Amino acid sequence: MKYKKPIFIYSTIFKNYRYPRDHIFTTQRAFKTRNLLKSLGLLDGACGMEKAPRRATESEITRFHTPVYLRAVKEAAAGKRTDQRPVMGLGTSDCPIFKDMFAYAAWSCGATLTGAEMILAGDADIVFNPSGGFHHAQADRASGFCYFNDLVLSCLRFVDQGKKVLYLDLDAHHGDGVQNAFYRSDKVLMISLHESGKTLFPYSGFENEIGEGDGRGFTINIPMPVGTCDKSYLRAFENIVVPIIPAFKPDVFVLQLGMDALAGDALAHLELSNNAHAEIVARIMRYQKPILATGGGGYHVEHTIRSWALMWEIMCGRETDEELAMGLGGTLLQSTEWAGGLRDRTLATNDSFCREVDAAIDKTTRYLRHHIFPLHAMNRNDER
Repeated sequence: MKYKKPIFIYSTIFKNYRYPRDHIFTTQRAFKTRNLLKSLGLLDGACGMEKAPRRATESEITRFHTPVYLRAVKEAAAGKRTDQRPVMGLGTSDCPIFKDMFAYAAWSCGATLTGAEMILAGDADIVFNPSGGFHHAQADRASGFCYFNDLVLSCLRFVDQGKKVLYLDLDAHHGDGVQNAFYRSDKVLMISLHESGKTLFPYSGFENEIGEGDGRGFTINIPMPVGTCDKSYLRAFENIVVPIIPAFKPDVFVLQLGMDALAGDALAHLELSNNAHAEIVARIMRYQKPILATGGGGYHVEHTIRSWALMWEIMCGRETDEELAMGLGGTLLQSTEWAGGLRDRTLATNDSFCREVDAAIDKTTRYLRHHIFPLHAMNRNDER
């Protein structure tokens, strides 16, 4: 399979929607990523193409979310009060009520669904929607800055068409909304690499959460200790995720590319560089299956924009050896913090601390190999 030119989903309508001024989540990251890609010549048609999304309909949103919840979000955005707000997570510091919340969430879902539809129609093999990735939203509750779950809706769209979906979540926060949606399903293999719930919201995603009923073995959580660096993170990916892919035989990958696992993020405690994400995206592309990618977390805006641009460059197959070695320069990237190009510098590590992290990750790896691999007819030592 030779990949078609990647599709970047974006509309200027996203510029019009904003969370409250004092909220840490900024909707402008997608717009700024697009501008950076334009300046680098990575949206010129030769590399990839831009596609305007549509807005998700209410009937599409209720494919996962309850009608009562959808109505509550819509009414709250319109300024109507309802007694159901507190139990539905609306009006909290994480999920405040603001006039744009319903429209922005509906457009974000529509953008990810646009990508899914293009893949299903054979019009695209790789699609990236940086305005998506709202993995915390529950069927009847807002959570973690997320009102509607575009990822669940897109996975359901693929499942409805008979596709086996491998969902891979690289956000620092556990993808609990997606996990809960498919915890009893064997149609979606949900894999989340995230900071441990012992130290980070949503305080879930432990290795013993492996699914129930038909879904037993189809939820895989790889919690990471505080301070996990690239080498340890990639080891976990290679030891768990890589062997399970050929065993599951997915028809399509759905990737949540949150960038809050990067060192220096305000809301997490991992120490990754974007080289880890880049390696994983490149590795997934080698399977020659369609890829639907979204944004997600990332609260150091400059780091997030540069890293999403790097993911796009890799999806386009445009990163050169010269760029790997020298970078593109801080002036072109409009950055005064790092002049080395789209890739992060190699971060210094403390060897003794890394050994402690590795010991914790190795314990998780052994647990998952023991409990997950046999459920997929794999040997516990399978290195496929």
